[in-house]
Amino acid sequence: MIFDFDMIEKVYKNIVKNVDSARKSIKSPLTLSEKVLYSHLWNNFKNPFTRGKDYVDFKPDRIACQDATAQMALLQFMQAGKSKVSVPTTVHCDHLIQAKLGADKDLKRANSISNEVFEFLRTASNKYGIGFWEPGAGIIHQVVLENYAFPGGMMIGTDSHTVNAGGLGMIAIGVGGADAVDVMAAMPWELKFPKIIGVKLTGELSGWTSSKDVILKVAGILSVKGGTGCVIEYFGPGAKAISCTGKGTICNMGAEVGATTSTFGYDESMERYLRATGRSKIADAANKIKEYLTGDEEVYKNPNKYFDQLIEIDLSELRPHLNGPFTPDLATPISEMAAKAKDNDWPLDVDWGLIGSCTNSSYEDLTRAASIAKQALEKKLVIKSDFGINPGSEQVRYTAERDGILKIFEDVDATIFTNACGPCIGQWDRSDKKGEEKNTIVNSFNRNFSKRNDGNPNTHAFVGSPEMVTAIAISGRLDFDPLNDSLINEDGDEVKLDPPTGLELPNNGFDCKDSGYIEPITDGSNIEVKVNPKSKRLQLLEPFKPIGNNIKDAQLLIKTFGKCTTDHISMAGPWLRYRGHLDNISNNCLIGAVNAFNKKTNFVKNQITGEYGGVPDVQRFYKSKGINTVVVGDHNYGEGSSREHAAMEPRHLGVCAVIVKSFARIHETNLKKQGMLALTFSNESDYDLIQENDLISFIDLKDFVPSRHLKIRLKHDNGSYDVIKLNHSYNKSQIKWFYKGSALNLIKKQNKQ
Repeated sequence: MIFDFDMIEKVYKNIVKNVDSARKSIKSPLTLSEKVLYSHLWNNFKNPFTRGKDYVDFKPDRIACQDATAQMALLQFMQAGKSKVSVPTTVHCDHLIQAKLGADKDLKRANSISNEVFEFLRTASNKYGIGFWEPGAGIIHQVVLENYAFPGGMMIGTDSHTVNAGGLGMIAIGVGGADAVDVMAAMPWELKFPKIIGVKLTGELSGWTSSKDVILKVAGILSVKGGTGCVIEYFGPGAKAISCTGKGTICNMGAEVGATTSTFGYDESMERYLRATGRSKIADAANKIKEYLTGDEEVYKNPNKYFDQLIEIDLSELRPHLNGPFTPDLATPISEMAAKAKDNDWPLDVDWGLIGSCTNSSYEDLTRAASIAKQALEKKLVIKSDFGINPGSEQVRYTAERDGILKIFEDVDATIFTNACGPCIGQWDRSDKKGEEKNTIVNSFNRNFSKRNDGNPNTHAFVGSPEMVTAIAISGRLDFDPLNDSLINEDGDEVKLDPPTGLELPNNGFDCKDSGYIEPITDGSNIEVKVNPKSKRLQLLEPFKPIGNNIKDAQLLIKTFGKCTTDHISMAGPWLRYRGHLDNISNNCLIGAVNAFNKKTNFVKNQITGEYGGVPDVQRFYKSKGINTVVVGDHNYGEGSSREHAAMEPRHLGVCAVIVKSFARIHETNLKKQGMLALTFSNESDYDLIQENDLISFIDLKDFVPSRHLKIRLKHDNGSYDVIKLNHSYNKSQIKWFYKGSALNLIKKQNKQ
């Protein structure tokens, strides 16, 4: 089935016209990223944009929402005054299914526990013309790659790993729900025109090295913030040699370096994948304009001239990596892991090996991992670690079952979980660990922050390819190097694992009895979306009131120390159940953030009473007294998921400003959308001036305009003062959001006009 082919034809017609116009005006060859961006402008092309500086209005082709974030996105859309979404939109139920006993039992349990939420999403989707993918249908980004992604398109999604669609040559960007609502409501979507990092791939993958190792290597080079504000564009002969789903893996985990998105130029691997997934018409259309769906030849011949940064990787020399623990950019070649683990006292016994997630759950991934699992059976090796698999979609799962791949995993006692996110996002009922014991797991996921998978701050999670995860799970040891090390089998013999083998695509094609897709009715005007006012999981939204420009003697709620991701600000795991109820989920607000003054989590001083308490409790006290508060943070504040709850919760509880050394892109935008002040220190060392008992006043907020500093005055409890200068990136439109109380308030007003 091909979705929205008429829309794709229009995109291809426009891309030729718009790219030719842009190239003529710019008088320069264009990267693929520029071609897609310039062909999706909201307004007609006038002048070239400056990378990393100019804010630009875009017109995305489609939107994808996962069930955890879709709740809030749809609740916001219901307030926007529209009867139907303005661009093709889908909702995917993959986040609210907890992994525990296996697919059948876990799915049945999820449908019971979260029935209220699923029914809300199903009904709202039907009413507003949104395609709905039922629980068990698959992980959003794999389903998008299989059904909706197309070369040269632009999409946004309410999940940071929307970038997976870059594997099919898209510019696909993770956003907050408020951004999605803008586009649903026929408003332009704003983005700072990104810088472009070129990654030239030469050579060819072989042996134990996989596409996952490419992004593990890149993450080690760029760090978790090195890609911020950038598109990463892969090219070169090595890029063409990687499968389409392998390209998706690389793009997907690009979110972990802060990149706006990642992408590859259209090539034969993408064509093969389009045809294998029943989209030959799209492949035929793409072939007619293929030169517009990749970077210009001159760009790739002289990349230093056209990219803001260039990275070169020889795939023939690349070695398998494991990244972690606690951060996805700590890259270690597997050959160096033994020594590094010993030096850092990382637990060597591996309790779990986990395969799947949106990053590595394709048919190719499963076949390569299965080839290692099969060797365990043939060579009489008993798998030492617990082993779990999350297939990417029902299409992948059904085909893998048909071809005997799942049987191999079952024969080594692996647990086949639901086609859903599961342990990757903390939806994992891990019965083998009862407390907070120090332990190690390996997985093929993308993100491994503290507490991410199982809520345990002492779980050391390492990220690798599915085949490497399988090999390590068989050995039960973090320091196992399958390229060089042997294992002792049941007969006492020393055996080695052979390099993995796999299939790019199934020999007999993909198959599926029921994909789990529900198409919306043509006219949903008579459908009523009901929300029980007594519900603990869903709550209709009330508009935020403007904060105003008179912020004096605000209290410091928390000064966070070190890494403060969206997981620290608004945890996932068991809190996912409250994603549609703003007040209830606000009880997790900043409970994972470390207080700079005592190095404890969820333990801050109530400046009025002098007592210490949990962050949400103290903030609710301030709110009840009408007291403004400020949050202060370190570098890359808000990295990680696109989770807009991390912005909505402090706003709901009464925080007026977040002041940090630097922001992660999506989180900064989310704060702006909710009508808050998102500010950075002009001098990073001023972070040290802020004391626990400070009163914070904004001096010149009445003069809030683009490109002009703001100042705050700190009144210390000893009577002394400090004045600090703050930077901001607000443009005129975003300042309007602040004065109206939120972007949604402005949209609602415009729709009434």
